[in-house]
Amino acid sequence: MQPVVPSTAVNARSLRIAIVTSTYHGDLTSALERGAVKAFEQAGGEPSKLRIVKAPGAFELVAISRAAAARSDIDAVVALGCVLTGETSHDRHICEAVAHGLALISIEFGKPAAFGLLTCQTLAQAQARAGGAKGNKGEEAMRAAIGAAQTIKELQ
Repeated sequence: MQPVVPSTAVNARSLRIAIVTSTYHGDLTSALERGAVKAFEQAGGEPSKLRIVKAPGAFELVAISRAAAARSDIDAVVALGCVLTGETSHDRHICEAVAHGLALISIEFGKPAAFGLLTCQTLAQAQARAGGAKGNKGEEAMRAAIGAAQTIKELQ
């Protein structure tokens, strides 16, 4: 049996992807969403095959991403949000729940559920990762989703 090696170039031409974006910290998450859309289009994805859905907060990304992944017309999900460290451990619980939930979605549906959740200590760190000096996590999450979806299609 020959090993399946993922393609080095991401190709979204045949893919249908849902972007689920938290509206909490909307200025940051909108930048992440723009980055994800840009990465999808740069990979040859057709805008009509991209579905953008809003979530009220980071915790809700899981339920809405699951609903998207359950659709037969969706090949991958990209979950985007931002959680900043506060005075309590609330941020850790949210981030762990989202990471765990997205992993379960991938397992349940056999589709990528990309983790595009900024988990930063400060607003400046988040800004740097939402199109600033550290790049755009939305773009990174989209490229990961496309690459994983490609590999899954090759395996099938």
